[in-house]
Amino acid sequence: MKVLSTLALLLVAAAALAGVVPGDKAPDFVLPDLDGKEHSLDEYLDQGKIVVLEWFNPDCPFIKKHHLQAHTMNETYERFRDKGVVWLAINSGAEGKQGAGRERNLQAREDYDLAFPLLLDPAGTVGQSYGAKTTPHMFVIKADGTIAYTGAIDDDNSAGTFGKTNHVAEALSAVLAGEPVAQPETRPYGCSVKYAD
Repeated sequence: MKVLSTLALLLVAAAALAGVVPGDKAPDFVLPDLDGKEHSLDEYLDQGKIVVLEWFNPDCPFIKKHHLQAHTMNETYERFRDKGVVWLAINSGAEGKQGAGRERNLQAREDYDLAFPLLLDPAGTVGQSYGAKTTPHMFVIKADGTIAYTGAIDDDNSAGTFGKTNHVAEALSAVLAGEPVAQPETRPYGCSVKYAD
């Protein structure tokens, strides 16, 4: 009997580490941005917003690819911002890890000319609840609170070239049209999220 209860606990723990998949209810969170303003997922959903989450680390080459070499994230956000879409970048890097900390991210906000809020999750609680593995790792959440898309921003996992398909833009277009997302899950690529050890 003890073996079964231990196995059950392990399965629950494994499921928690796996995070969310399309169709799951998005875990609620409240996180501060760099100016101390708190952002609540449930509040945005209550307003009927579609929410995009981008896991972020300013020192990751793949983040630099989409924020400096090109402006994939800002351009996608600008394309959809007037259609009821909220975009939140989240840094789940622990204190002392690459790209973590308020000061580093304040500088990144300026350098990358971020058009949307950057939230700090140094304990990694929100990142782990979603199963965020890479920077970037993208999630599109419908206004009903379900995950519509999770995975990569595009279809080229190199650090220097850009894909032909913007998966997030395609997912947002489908959600806004009330249609199913054709490819609701892809494999995320990038640097590992710098969680606490």
